[in-house]
Amino acid sequence: MNIIVMGLPGAGKGTQADNIVEKYDTPHISTGDMFRAAISEGTELGIKAKSYMDQGALVPDEVTIGIVRERLSKPDCAKGFLLDGFPRTVPQAEALDALLSDMGRKIEYVLNIEVDPDELVKRLTGRRICKVCGTSYHLQFNPPKVEGVCDKDGGELYQREDDNPETVKNRLEVNMTQTAPLLAFYNAKNVLSNIDGHQDIDDVFKELDAILQGNGQ
Repeated sequence: MNIIVMGLPGAGKGTQADNIVEKYDTPHISTGDMFRAAISEGTELGIKAKSYMDQGALVPDEVTIGIVRERLSKPDCAKGFLLDGFPRTVPQAEALDALLSDMGRKIEYVLNIEVDPDELVKRLTGRRICKVCGTSYHLQFNPPKVEGVCDKDGGELYQREDDNPETVKNRLEVNMTQTAPLLAFYNAKNVLSNIDGHQDIDDVFKELDAILQGNGQ
């Protein structure tokens, strides 16, 4: 299956993507993870990406599309993939369609997790991320067993620079403006499903799973 998981920052894309990957053994392609790795390594791409991410802005298409093109060409994506964080705009979606068409493939499911923006501000300002593996936690909704320590590998948890309230609000506004046309784009192709992201994490996955098995909306 070729899947895209969508939703505003903090809606739970990463968590649900992990659940789908675990059940369906599908490669998880997160541009966010790729950007953070490049930033950590101090590459030219990482420096460019960081300058935009720190402002709560979107990384330019030419940077993002180049990364995705290389990733989809790898052998582990031959039987399917899950995209998390890409595409974000209609031009990116059109570029993705062109790439997949050349490969004789297409997007089959676009899963959009919907959450009220005010709720997302609360979620994002409480988010903490493991410096080692990138696992996300939340001080209120999904806290680690030991404060400041990752459950998986004992790595130190930190708050991203772009998770402060002012930057979060700006990032949400940018995303809402950019993704509205994208949702319309995929809705027109009859591959879009909207999921209520206010539910418990397990209930959100049950709804997503039903869609992937052909029993959902």
